[in-house]
Amino acid sequence: MPIYDFKVLLEPEASGGYVVSCPAIPGCYSQGETVAEALENIKEAIQLCIEEMRARGEQVPDPSGMLVGSVVVTSE
Repeated sequence: MPIYDFKVLLEPEASGGYVVSCPAIPGCYSQGETVAEALENIKEAIQLCIEEMRARGEQVPDPSGMLVGSVVVTSE
């Protein structure tokens, strides 16, 4: 079984907890009350998305093409 290293994005919710997404897999989202819970939940969501892709005969995205960067801007 291949090992994938997908990048995920965690965003804090105003009401508490975190929403987490996997940009390499459109529509792959989850959430959790803590960072650890959110990461565990997105791991499960990614695994389910991969299973669905394979069942439909789709190719699993190559996560190595996803780059993470940061841009600093100023505003007046």
